[in-house]
Amino acid sequence: MSSIRHSDIAVEALEINVEQKQARTPLKFGGEVVESVPFCTIRATVQNGRHDIADGWGGIFLMDQWGWPTPEVPRDAKQRVMQRVLDEYIHLVTSHVGMFHPIDLFMELEDDLVRINRRVSAEEGVAVEQPFLSALVCVSAVDAALHDAFGNVNGIDTYEGYGSLFMDDLSRWLGPEFVNLYAGDFVRSAYKPKVPIFHLVGGLDKLTRDGLDDSDPADGLPNCLADWIAYEGMYCLKVKLRGNDLDWDVERMIAVHDVGREELDRLGTSQMHLTADTNEMCESPQYIVEMLQRVRERSPETFDRTLYIEQPTGRDLDEDAHDMRAIAALKPVIVDESLTTIESLDRAMELGWSGIALKTCKGQSSDLLFVAKATRLGIPYAVQDLTNPSIALIHSVGLGARLNTIMGVEANSRQFFPNATSEGEKRVHEGIFRVHGGEADTSSLRGTGLGYQMDRVLG
Repeated sequence: MSSIRHSDIAVEALEINVEQKQARTPLKFGGEVVESVPFCTIRATVQNGRHDIADGWGGIFLMDQWGWPTPEVPRDAKQRVMQRVLDEYIHLVTSHVGMFHPIDLFMELEDDLVRINRRVSAEEGVAVEQPFLSALVCVSAVDAALHDAFGNVNGIDTYEGYGSLFMDDLSRWLGPEFVNLYAGDFVRSAYKPKVPIFHLVGGLDKLTRDGLDDSDPADGLPNCLADWIAYEGMYCLKVKLRGNDLDWDVERMIAVHDVGREELDRLGTSQMHLTADTNEMCESPQYIVEMLQRVRERSPETFDRTLYIEQPTGRDLDEDAHDMRAIAALKPVIVDESLTTIESLDRAMELGWSGIALKTCKGQSSDLLFVAKATRLGIPYAVQDLTNPSIALIHSVGLGARLNTIMGVEANSRQFFPNATSEGEKRVHEGIFRVHGGEADTSSLRGTGLGYQMDRVLG
């Protein structure tokens, strides 16, 4: 059992708000096209052992298209399950007896979340049970709000609350090799002042100005990759591929590189990095091996600037137990959708995956444990998003700025959901929502909690 500290929190209340958000332009990844998603905001009220009371905030898209891309289950049924899982988890958290550090609370309730998800899926009669990944998406905003509230109620930057003064060591969750090691040992002591931002090139995105027409939004934002680079100086590009059309994928990788390189040359920028993501659409690793070999033959520059490949095959690491070493011999291959638990991380390492993708939609608590484990294993990690807008983006950029990622942070709501962010958030955190030179400015992340400065945002 954990030691009890005055900084531990009890949850007094969790307030939920869900609003439907419309995409500016459709976002295509894998076999999915996203045009509308509910955004969930959580406000948590907590009390610490000194009887201080404070609020904290968290937010996330309830994006079933990513967490639960099962065609056998209709979207409305998926959303019913997601909402019910969230509601029941909120009841579980608010009725949980005792005082806890947020990481311990999240981990202690992991098995309960599995049971809630299984029961709700059965009661709703869906053909395929909601994956645990999607269940994590449902509750991740609760976890974020509790981490924020933990910092606020104790008058500290939340990341200062991951050391020995505020929590027990990680051995309870990660095993004896983590005796006397804490989550704070694996995070930076301060935010990086600037964080490179990955720009997502979706499967439907236009690359050049030649493709623009009257169907594009006339809202002052760019409508093709070339204009986005000119507008924000993006030098990190994440390319969504099909995973089942080798010719198209090879051409797309090279075309994105060539457009990016031409625009960045105009800006006088030598840096450029690419990543590739098929969102599980490949039948086997051999597809990616052949794609990379063909890209290297056709365009060595494109190959050289490709940092890593993300989750090419299915997410079930037992059913889709592919050996990833052939890809890893060419480029690092990063596990994303498959990474939901510490056990899944261990399984991925057995199968030859190179590193891991962190996302706040899997939980701040989980991410911190994944980072500790990855660091001890000596494997790289990336911070990506779920098209996070609003406080979800502030949270995600902040997480990336406190870690030692492969390269920067993904942040694509500026492209697809710019109107899902409030004017207050844009005003206070201008450097995060308006990127310059391809990088976010994190100087607005200050104060207690996760650095949202909600008093200014709401004021």
